[in-house]
Amino acid sequence: MAQDRRVVLYDQDLKLEAYLFQGVMQAFPSHFHDYYFIGFLEQGLQEATCKDFVCQTGPGSLLLFNPGDVHACRPVDDRPLDYRCLNVPVETMERAVREITGSPALPRFTSNLVPDAEQVPALRALHTLIMEEAKDFDKEETFLLLLGQLLTDYAGEPLAPPASGGPEVDAVRDYLSRHYDRRVVLDDLSALTGWSKYRLIRAFTREMGITPYSYLVTVRVGEAKKRLEAGATPLDAALSCGFADQSHFSNHFKRLIGLTPRQYANIFTKEEPRRA
Repeated sequence: MAQDRRVVLYDQDLKLEAYLFQGVMQAFPSHFHDYYFIGFLEQGLQEATCKDFVCQTGPGSLLLFNPGDVHACRPVDDRPLDYRCLNVPVETMERAVREITGSPALPRFTSNLVPDAEQVPALRALHTLIMEEAKDFDKEETFLLLLGQLLTDYAGEPLAPPASGGPEVDAVRDYLSRHYDRRVVLDDLSALTGWSKYRLIRAFTREMGITPYSYLVTVRVGEAKKRLEAGATPLDAALSCGFADQSHFSNHFKRLIGLTPRQYANIFTKEEPRRA
């Protein structure tokens, strides 16, 4: 039997809780929360009840509960459950929704249980960033983009009209290119353009083909390559280019370049072949 593991973290940046429950055999009786519950099942099979609706959900299932939604769940066939969730306070949801829709009105999800939901990979990525206590703005960027999808698909919320590109996107791109070596936050980029953070992310992504954070990482990796070519250690290259640590740097470097920073640096340290 899988070991019962329960981890809970409060994210100070996003102002929400993240739960990771693995190997859980506990049945949860009918109850409700005073916050929004956004979760997914990673492994196992559970019977979930919401109001008068009962169904079995498996891996890849999305669970969305509004404050006050009465629900219950239990493992099926003695299979331990592995599920992850975000508990989003009403105040946090209100701030995020205002960013996305331009209105402070709180949403109400009309679908509580969604099998094989296409939003689960993004939710998994966000949950991982929170559990790893990531500090870069990709965490907030991922949260806003995910919530925008959920509001559109399961709450019928009209999103704010997309902003056009132009000088605002150019200003963001220039800012990221010049400030790659320090911590960048979405609030700074939003103030630069006068747009909400969500509109900024959408406009930048539509024009550039990648999100603001992906653009920043690409600039950082490019600058780190120059430092490695000049003889800097991977750690020095990482810290001087704005990465939180060497591990964070190595993961992004290999994902974009196909080599580890050390492998890339070794290209420039080999002795020149002797001439005959």
